[in-house]
Amino acid sequence: MADVDTQRLMIKVARLYHTHGMRQTDIAKRLQISQSRVSRLLAQAEEASIVRTVVAVPQHIHAELEEQIEARYGLSEVHVVDAVSRDEAELTKDLAHTMAYLLYDLAFEVRTIAFTSWSRTLRLMVEALLPLRTKCENVVETLGDLGPPDLQHDSARSTQQFASLTSGQPVFLRTPGVVPTVEIKELLLDRDPYARRALEMLDSVDLALVGIAAAEMDPQLGSGENFFTDEQYARVRELGAVGEVCLHFLDADGNPIESGLEDLVVGITLDQLRNARHRWAVAGGERKHEAIRAALRGGWVDTLVTDSATAEFLLAERQPSSERPTAPTALAGS
Repeated sequence: MADVDTQRLMIKVARLYHTHGMRQTDIAKRLQISQSRVSRLLAQAEEASIVRTVVAVPQHIHAELEEQIEARYGLSEVHVVDAVSRDEAELTKDLAHTMAYLLYDLAFEVRTIAFTSWSRTLRLMVEALLPLRTKCENVVETLGDLGPPDLQHDSARSTQQFASLTSGQPVFLRTPGVVPTVEIKELLLDRDPYARRALEMLDSVDLALVGIAAAEMDPQLGSGENFFTDEQYARVRELGAVGEVCLHFLDADGNPIESGLEDLVVGITLDQLRNARHRWAVAGGERKHEAIRAALRGGWVDTLVTDSATAEFLLAERQPSSERPTAPTALAGS
């Protein structure tokens, strides 16, 4: 019982300090305990992962780099961080924590947030996130289920946790994210009013948190597991795809690739994404360079969190479209 009582007191102290902004001395007086005990309980809360610490990176450390990217691609904001390692997993964590800090300081009102729950970086962001100062009404998943059951479970849990941190209501999209045929997609949606409601809510998004990926099979997903196959990826690359945003493939200039694969996706459309008031993306690393540049050139995001090496790449000259090989005629996906 003593352990339970201590845990309850620890949670109460952590909420008063981090959520309600009370000083340690005021907490001590309110709870009639010593200030030193308040400090110990706060430290224990961090050790128990009840409180997560996010390193607040001062903005505009790379001010000139950020301004140049904003000007070249017409972005509202760019935030560049120095990676502590070239390892992709460590870079992903750095970017996720930076995004968490920026989202915590969200300055505009939001009613509906579109959340790409299958993005590894955005799931890590949620794990690092503190309760948002700006509250929202709904957190809507941008895509249906992708990959194996354990990934689907992690994605749903991340959506639930994110909604809780925003004081919003989670709106799940519990259908396959990629289906074999358009007929199956129509049949699924016809019988699922909850999925139709989620998709309709994506018409009015205040903030879309989107994923950017290279035009290749994601390591966490399997070919054909509620997802595209290796063969479909090969075909869309032949059409000139260099990356995708929310499973919509783009060429190097950011133009959508008309392959028929977009018709197999159950999730946010490019029109819905374009109509979102704000479109934030967090992505970096050499593997995603071309995809990120395509997303920026196409205007699919207006705020970007990335690493300094990617930022330098985005400012480098690239081969003009007229000098690249002409893409073959589009093939229908199946």
